[in-house]
Amino acid sequence: MKYIRKASLLLITIFLLCACGRYEETDSFLREKTADEPVTLDWYINFTWYATPWGGNAVSDKITEDTGVSINFITPMGSAEEKFNALISSDSLPDIITLGWWENQVDEMISKDMVYALNELADQYDAYFWEVTDPKVISWYTREDGNLYCYPNSSFQPSDYENYKEISSNQTFLVRKDIYEALGSPDMTTPEGFSDAVKRAAELFPEVEGYPLIPIGAHVFDNTGCVSFDQYLQNFLAVPYEKDGEYYDRYTDPEYIRWLKTFRELGAEGYLKEDIFIDQRTQMEEKLERGQYFCMLFQRTDMADQQIALYAKNPEMIYMAVDGPQNSKGEEHVLPGTGINGWTVTFISKNCKYPDRAIQLFSYLISDEGQMAVYLGVEGITYDMEDGRPVVKEEVMRLLNTDRDAYDKKYGADNAYWMFQDNARQLEWKQQSMPPNGQLEEWTYPYSHYLAQYEINFDANSQAGNADVAIKKLWSRTLPSLLLAPTEEEFDRILEEFIKERETLGFALVMEESTRQVRENKERLGMP
Repeated sequence: MKYIRKASLLLITIFLLCACGRYEETDSFLREKTADEPVTLDWYINFTWYATPWGGNAVSDKITEDTGVSINFITPMGSAEEKFNALISSDSLPDIITLGWWENQVDEMISKDMVYALNELADQYDAYFWEVTDPKVISWYTREDGNLYCYPNSSFQPSDYENYKEISSNQTFLVRKDIYEALGSPDMTTPEGFSDAVKRAAELFPEVEGYPLIPIGAHVFDNTGCVSFDQYLQNFLAVPYEKDGEYYDRYTDPEYIRWLKTFRELGAEGYLKEDIFIDQRTQMEEKLERGQYFCMLFQRTDMADQQIALYAKNPEMIYMAVDGPQNSKGEEHVLPGTGINGWTVTFISKNCKYPDRAIQLFSYLISDEGQMAVYLGVEGITYDMEDGRPVVKEEVMRLLNTDRDAYDKKYGADNAYWMFQDNARQLEWKQQSMPPNGQLEEWTYPYSHYLAQYEINFDANSQAGNADVAIKKLWSRTLPSLLLAPTEEEFDRILEEFIKERETLGFALVMEESTRQVRENKERLGMP
């Protein structure tokens, strides 16, 4: 009965205040009073590998203390695409959703009215959102209907590349330090030098830690190809994205074909092991942690934890970044830093139980206070302020660089919760790079460029979009065949067949739409 009496008194109070024209103030007061009430939100992360729990570490506990929000993370088992499609088809999206900005489900969720417009939630529940978000990012992500449905992480603008000298790329050419140095630190920028180094490594080190050496490693082969042998290799060779104002066909560039044939020759001689064509991420991580690969074009952050494990075992066994394949002119690598699209985007589902609390959580995480928490941790626990600047404690940094799992469980900083990380903002508080991963990041600085004007996002329901999907699937079947072709003549035949077949699939439409988007992107970004 006491709860009924309290509710009745509250309603009477609201009625009287409404009569006095003071309801808006009361509504704000009530929201403020309930903002700290504990709630739990389900947050779906569309990556099978994400495994950082919420609660029990310094950062997540602080965020929950500050916002009253706890998180129950949900990640897919098996195929992320199948899991997410099932959530959409059953209309059972969790409260919050994070996925890659390029995924087809982004448009699908919006077109099916399954997600809130963040601008409407902000106007209704949290004006602070407009204070902490970036107006240019807001403009970039606002749809033709005038609504903003998601907000990105890791977003950079062209001006950031002028203001900061330490913007990194994720793409690196890695070699195992001890093996590379035992070979005399060879030049691997030419096909001849590359082939010679790979062959000598396999001859001198047939086994590592009791396991067979894998001379050349790569990212997973999937239904679009393999980024190590297509996009990353093209970037290392400085293959252009456009020529004479038109989007360029990078996949038939002479420099790229020259290097693909180099890999084919190595494959014909047995240096492209079966592992790289069939291994998934779990198997790759196991082999990275054992140091089984000699060299690889790889995304450095994808092996950061394994690098730490290798360093703890033997600092000489770690991977180091060196100059990799170059074009015949010896031009520097042109590697992409992150652009305005960022990496992932995050939505609030219309199934969300507490959309007001979700938008307030977004604002908190995007704010400087939130950014310092997810990057640096908690003052006094993970860092101290010295002369106005945050300095991470020595013992905290030591744990970060020796046992990432233990670090996440105890502290949870250093972007363990990366869903709204603002890397440009965090550069203001950047800590001194340390082994074993510092060298990999620093190596990329001179080669990192703003290339997001060339990021193409096809409408999945358009002719060009359908053609792009079909051509990528065709390429995913073609690339392994090219790399494993027994002769150069067979390589040429397979490539010619690919070129003909993609024309029938609508390649001209893909190139036309790509050119249109590049021109539009440049105009929106104010680029020549």
